[in-house]
Order: sequence, then structure tokens, then C-alpha cells
Amino acid sequence: MDLWNVDKIPFVGTENPAEGLGFHYYDPERVVAGKKMKDWLRFAVAYWHTFNAQLNDNFGDPTAIRPWHKNTYSKPLDASLALVDYAFEFMSKLGVEYFCFHDRNVAPEGDTLRETDKNLDAVIDKIEENMKATGIKLLWNTCDTFTDKRFVRGASTAPNRHIFEYVAGQQRKSLEIAKRLGAENYVFWGGREGWESLWNTDVKREQDHMAEWFRMCHEYAEKIGLDAQFLIEPKPQEPTTHQYDWDVAAALNFIKTYDLDFFRMNIEGNHANLARHSYGEEVRTAVDADKLGSLDANQGNKFVGWDMDEFPVDLYDTTQVMWEVMRAGSIGPKGGLNFDAKPRRTSFDPEDLFRSHIAGMDSYAAGLLVADKMHQDHFIENLLDDRYASWNTPEGKAIEEHKETLESLESRVLDMTEEQLVAGNKSDHLESVMATINNYMIDALREA
Repeated sequence: MDLWNVDKIPFVGTENPAEGLGFHYYDPERVVAGKKMKDWLRFAVAYWHTFNAQLNDNFGDPTAIRPWHKNTYSKPLDASLALVDYAFEFMSKLGVEYFCFHDRNVAPEGDTLRETDKNLDAVIDKIEENMKATGIKLLWNTCDTFTDKRFVRGASTAPNRHIFEYVAGQQRKSLEIAKRLGAENYVFWGGREGWESLWNTDVKREQDHMAEWFRMCHEYAEKIGLDAQFLIEPKPQEPTTHQYDWDVAAALNFIKTYDLDFFRMNIEGNHANLARHSYGEEVRTAVDADKLGSLDANQGNKFVGWDMDEFPVDLYDTTQVMWEVMRAGSIGPKGGLNFDAKPRRTSFDPEDLFRSHIAGMDSYAAGLLVADKMHQDHFIENLLDDRYASWNTPEGKAIEEHKETLESLESRVLDMTEEQLVAGNKSDHLESVMATINNYMIDALREA
């Protein structure tokens, strides 16, 4: 088939930087720090943005031109079935090995949950056929428990018990599909699990309900033999005023409070920005807690206060994230980089779907190369050793190992002057550090 009128995307190198339909830095078989690029990055295509997004916004109609728009389908299910072929040919030509989806963006809903499940089964049959034919695997799937109006006041946290029961049925089916398709992860994103007003919300009871839902899901996964990594995806707001999984720290506190240690984090760049964090900070928080699971690769517009889901092209972001990933050894035990992103409204041609993914994949491949060069030189490690040198002494280690007391520490500084204390500080040379990182970027990409 040739549904897209685009050839398989090649690696072209850096000789022609203006070439838009070729990878400049992403060479999947290239070995970096002992692993192939494709194994460090494990790229995935997001079904919802890539194939469902029509590029409309709050002020304008859809602009997307897609190959399947040339056809008319009498039934929504027929359109969903046809889209599967377009999706897998796109992923094959792009050269990614994984994809992700929500249940409700691959198949239309019926009048009842039973009818919806029947539609879903028909599409999953075709997805499974394409997976076997192409070798493309499922990085993760999840439930859409936020779009339909039944979820107007939440899903597992809804004040209406019947909504909780409906979500349980929808969730059971989704976990069954994960098992059938060999999902390596399963993601939970609480799109409306939060509050708009504290005056009419029992926060403790809602969080209790959400934790119970998580437990039931994990128990069912064990019952059916689903060996997928369970992931929470933090997001602070939008659509609700406050969502319970505000950021990585809040999610970590939640899983600790409710003894849900089987969870790891699926972290998105734009969500980190909405929580007033950098993407690197959120990744580091998860790595330090040994809870990094997977990554959603996108970025936001720093001048706009909502979720833009732009393709990632900021080399500072991708370098910092990949530095953390290299420090951890991988993107979690089974994680990858899912492009939870869509082209801009003015990039409406079908070819732009390839161009935007190429830009994101190249940006992360370039970030990996820069991070690797810094790791080889121990640049960051040396900075940290120098900054915390006084803690690397026997006296410093004794404090960290709880071998000192307030009295013993006080005795060391009782007669020290302010001048002596200040003299022990060193300048961080922050501008120089950032300039050196710039140089690493230039050198690593020149060598590529």
C-alpha cells in the first residue's frame, strides 16, 4: 500500500540541514554508550494527536488535510477501521517501533457500554493484525475517562457511584486489551480527577475512591496475567481547577500514602510546565525516587498558560531529559518516548505529520548525543563533586551517616567569624557553566 505518498524516512545525516524528510541525528542502529539509539529512545506515535487531531482551536475551525478525508464512510466504525491501515503505514514509514492509544480514540462509542465494547473489539482485531504484519508494538494504552459528558464531575472520583461503576467496566475491558496486545505499560491519566471548588468537594473521600480504583485495576491485571508497568501521568490543571496528580511530587506522595508502590511515573513536558516546573526537574524527581516509568515527548509555549502539545524542538530540554535518562540507565524498565504532540494549525499538509515527528525524533537524538558527550567527560559529575566538596570529607560523611549531634556540630563553629564562613563558599560560575553546555552542544552535533 501507499496511502501517504511518502517514502520511508531515511537517515540523511547533517550535510543538508534543510532536508525535511530525512533524519539528521536519529540513526536507529547507531550505538551510544553501549546501546543502540532506538533502544535508548524507544519512540512511539500517539494515536489521538497524530490521527485524530483536526488542528482546530478555540477560535477556528479544523484545518488538517489527511489522506483518509478523501473517503466518506457511512458509519463511524467503518472510518475507524479504515484509519488503522493509515496509522500503521505511517508508523512503518516513520520507522518507529511503538504506538499508544486511548480506547475511545480508536473506536466510536455505542449507545451502551456493551455496544461500545463490540465496536472496540472490531477495531482491536484489525490493530492486532497490523501489529503482527509490521512488528510495531504497543508501548501503552489507557482509558479515556474525561471526554464524554458522563465524566463531567470526574471518573473514579465522581460523586455519582454509577459513574465509578461504569469506569470499572470500561477499565476492565481496557486492561484486557492491554493483555491481548502485549502492552508494555498501562497509563492512568486523571483528566477530571480533581476539584473545581473545595466547598462542595470531599477531597479525602475522592482520593480514597481513586486509590481503591487503582487497587482493583492492579488486582485485575494480576488476575489476567497482564505484565505491564503501571504508570501515573501527572498534570496540575486543565480541565479542572486542581487535579490530584498535580506533579510528580504529588503523585509520589499519593502512591506512598495509599501504599500503591507498583506505580511509576509517565511524565509529560508540557504538563511539567503547567505545574511551573521544567521537564528536566520532573524527570529528575522521578529518577531520584526510582520511579521513572516512561515519557511523553512534547513542549509548551512559555507565553501561553495552557496545554499546547507542541512537538519538542528545544535542545536544552531534550539534552537535560536525556542526561537524566542516561544517569538512570533507561527510560524506566519498559518506558519510551511517546510523541503526545500535534503539528501547529498552520502545518496542515499530510507531509507535516512526518516533518513534525522527524523534528521531535531528531531533537531527542541530538539531546542524547550531547548528554553522552557530557557523561563521557564527567562534566556534570565534576561540577557536583566540586560544589559539594566539603560534604565529601570524613566530617561531612559523618553528618550524612547520622554520627553527629547538634552539640558536636555547634562546637565546630562557635568561634568562627562571618568572614571565615563566607570564605568557604565558592562561586558557581553559572554563566560559564551554561556557556560550556552550549559548547558541548556545538561539539557533539558537529561530530555527529
